[in-house]
Amino acid sequence: MEKWADLHLHTRWSDGTQTLSELLERTKALGLWAVAITDHDTIGPDLRAPVEIRDGLEVITGVEIKAEILGERGEILGYFLDPKHPALAALFSWMAKAREERMRAMVERCREVLGLPLTYEEVRDRAQGSVGRPHLAAILVERGVASSLEEAFLRYLGDDGLCYVPLPRPTSAQVIEAIRAAGGVAVLAHPGFHGFSNWREVLTTLKAQGLAGVELFYPYVLEQEKPLNPQLGELPALVAELGLVATGGSDDHGPGSVKESLGIVRVPYSVMEALRELATQRTAAKATST
Repeated sequence: MEKWADLHLHTRWSDGTQTLSELLERTKALGLWAVAITDHDTIGPDLRAPVEIRDGLEVITGVEIKAEILGERGEILGYFLDPKHPALAALFSWMAKAREERMRAMVERCREVLGLPLTYEEVRDRAQGSVGRPHLAAILVERGVASSLEEAFLRYLGDDGLCYVPLPRPTSAQVIEAIRAAGGVAVLAHPGFHGFSNWREVLTTLKAQGLAGVELFYPYVLEQEKPLNPQLGELPALVAELGLVATGGSDDHGPGSVKESLGIVRVPYSVMEALRELATQRTAAKATST
């Protein structure tokens, strides 16, 4: 029997709509064997080890970290992480401060542009973990400024929105270094959203920084407002040539979110095993050298 995994999932600790327990109930109903929890720029307190077995399901401690990648804004996924490692704690602390400052600026934009009586504290109180644009979007819908979360992003909070403020990001090298220090492996998230014209140069550079894989399998159909990179078709062969792991996941954010996508994308369990083997090898090599 073929076994499957979803290596890109979000909970309420960032911008998902479900608790970890609620999310795992949904994944078990689909017959998945392994999942990775990859909240934005944070790891929830209910993840206590690099990987745990919960009701027969392998739950991998992961993260999705915003990064500046060779001049473009992007994200790096990390897997099999020590959730308490100081390298991650330092990076998350820096990013939490940047998120707060950015959200305060976006709230002020909403007050100026929309004439909306709104405070940062109202947005922050909606977040169990890191505060993000979906929390602000929900308020815009409740206040009648937008008819849906999708409209809130399209008109106000997306990259071209009236209230958008860019978020400062660490470099890809800094992010990958922190992931590896925490015993994990790093993967480039949803490359189709990048505008790179020379993917060989990009992936060669990222591999030199410590990148282990590329997320090739992703529900791009849900992101219709973003044009896909026409060079995406060359990636599978290039990823294989460079010895990187081809990974994937649904990027599900839960019911009622802008990305309710669980079950749309899954990858063979062997992909998860390949990533785990790389993490195990690095941990063993580090222990031998100390």
